[in-house]
Amino acid sequence: MTSPSPIPDRTFTRAELARYNGRDGQPMYVAYKGIVYDVSTSDFWLEGEHQFAHSAGEDLTDEMDVAPHGEEVMERFKMVGRLV
Repeated sequence: MTSPSPIPDRTFTRAELARYNGRDGQPMYVAYKGIVYDVSTSDFWLEGEHQFAHSAGEDLTDEMDVAPHGEEVMERFKMVGRLV
């Protein structure tokens, strides 16, 4: 069994996270439980939107409760930092 990857030291404020919205060539980052993930590689995230329900550049912690999947989906994505 491999141990989980360490969370990078980089930090993001909510304003900084908002810049990573998938528009104008920016990658798509989202936060969940204080960790920022790069969701740019997902086929379910297009042009900054996920299934017409969520937007990149935002903290999705509260929205995960109503998602049709659990938090384990976040394990698929690279951690890029922490939300402060």
